[in-house]
Amino acid sequence: MGFKKSYLPAACLAAVLLMAGCRGHKEVSGTWPNYEFGTSYVNASPSGEVTLRSWGSGPNKSEAIEAAMKNAVNDVIFKGIKGGKGYMSQPIVTEVNARERYAAYFDRFFADGGEYKRFVKETSGSDMSRTKSKSDGRENFGVTVTIDRPALVRQLREDNVINNR
Repeated sequence: MGFKKSYLPAACLAAVLLMAGCRGHKEVSGTWPNYEFGTSYVNASPSGEVTLRSWGSGPNKSEAIEAAMKNAVNDVIFKGIKGGKGYMSQPIVTEVNARERYAAYFDRFFADGGEYKRFVKETSGSDMSRTKSKSDGRENFGVTVTIDRPALVRQLREDNVINNR
């Protein structure tokens, strides 16, 4: 009798985990409110445009999606993209502390409705391509975006943020 009782909790836990894994909709658990999802590489076109999966957080859906788009552009400029092939994995701006040095430029660039919008577009604006998570009254969305990396490089060169190489 004791043998069966000791396996009962483990069997119940396994059943619950199995059923939880069978959910049909894409929703990320709200139990990790402070977890920051990174930008990940999806693919790149021969023209140099890069498709990424990026996350953003905001008080509502539209602001969270806007933040995801800003995060994607920011990561391409300053961090590079993990999993990207060749130059895609490298940041465009390699100068140390460039964000601070050109703070006025990048504050305008990333302002709501700023110039960053010229270089990024959501690949599919449908809710089927978005992943939603809710925590602490904030909405978090993962979206797939395409960034025109060559145009972004040209713009940063024209604005003397990076050297003409």
